[in-house]
Amino acid sequence: MRESMSRWALLCWLALACAAAQAAAPRDPGEYFFDQSLGDFSEELALAREEGKSAILIMFEMDECPFCHRMKQTVLNQVEVQAYYRKHFKIFTVDIEGDVEIIDFQGKPVSQKDFAFRQHRVRATPVFAFFDLEGNPIKRARFTGAASGTEEFLLLGRYVVDGAYETTSFTRYKRARREQ
Repeated sequence: MRESMSRWALLCWLALACAAAQAAAPRDPGEYFFDQSLGDFSEELALAREEGKSAILIMFEMDECPFCHRMKQTVLNQVEVQAYYRKHFKIFTVDIEGDVEIIDFQGKPVSQKDFAFRQHRVRATPVFAFFDLEGNPIKRARFTGAASGTEEFLLLGRYVVDGAYETTSFTRYKRARREQ
């Protein structure tokens, strides 16, 4: 009897440990970080406003970018990052070399590469660009390159949500948070 109770307790403990480990396990950013879109950013703006989002985030990327890959494998796949960003932003990707036609924030058709290069001067990847709910770039919140980790990327999101970009640079915002 005592032995079967010990086994039962061990099985319960193992089940709980496995559930906890799975809850924090990395998840596919394609499914859990980025929103699905038909490529009409003017429509996505309306949805973002309806859903009470703070902004739209676009990750400008290209297929062979090692820094894009690193961000997806080490930061964008983290449950905490996915939950925070999905709560506050509509999130999409744009291929800076892509010929696929999308609709820009003003409702005009444009290729992905022209949207990236001509409209937003994206030359390197990744670039994380935030847009207000009118489709205007939030210039101080543009982040080029891979974040140092989840902490820095979460701070970037909070920087936008808090509206700190209106009064300070991201570098100063990070420094102030570290000193607290």
